[in-house]
Amino acid sequence: MKTEQQYFEESMSMADYMDQMSTNLKEPSFEVYKHFNVNPEDEVFNLLKEKKPHILAITEDWCGDAMLNNAVIRKIAEEAEVEIRCAFRDADTDLIDRYLTNGGRAIPIYLFLNEQGEVIGKWGPRAPELQQLVTDMRAELPEKDDPQFAEKQKELYTTLQKKFVDDPQCAKWVYEDMKAIITKALS
Repeated sequence: MKTEQQYFEESMSMADYMDQMSTNLKEPSFEVYKHFNVNPEDEVFNLLKEKKPHILAITEDWCGDAMLNNAVIRKIAEEAEVEIRCAFRDADTDLIDRYLTNGGRAIPIYLFLNEQGEVIGKWGPRAPELQQLVTDMRAELPEKDDPQFAEKQKELYTTLQKKFVDDPQCAKWVYEDMKAIITKALS
């Protein structure tokens, strides 16, 4: 069984990952990346620069949460000058199966690895505020056996993806939650 460090070593950089995206989420992901900025004065950057963890993202380019979160964590990694690489969830499910969310293969998941390649922290797949938003919106969907369920679910995902790009508060929630998890992992 491969270690998280081995997955990291075999994976592509976040920049290369975003460049090779082939779904309709590529442009929105770059929109978030272009418009979101970190605060270099935040204490988390001192910790990141001191401890120099590696970050392994478990992701896929069809995922709306990844569209938002990858852009945010890429900015964090770039500011801190730490390396972030991406492993595809569906290429080798052994990795994601170690980090299930409520029994599911939810993504993105970000693993923070120390110099020895040990996992010292994990973030994902959503900031709590975004999880609440998704939960509230899903509660409005018809039952799964309703003939309109598929159409309404697709509308929900389209609405969420638009909100993730158009509402800067979404990226701020992600950033604040990531900072807290990173600080806890590195302190």
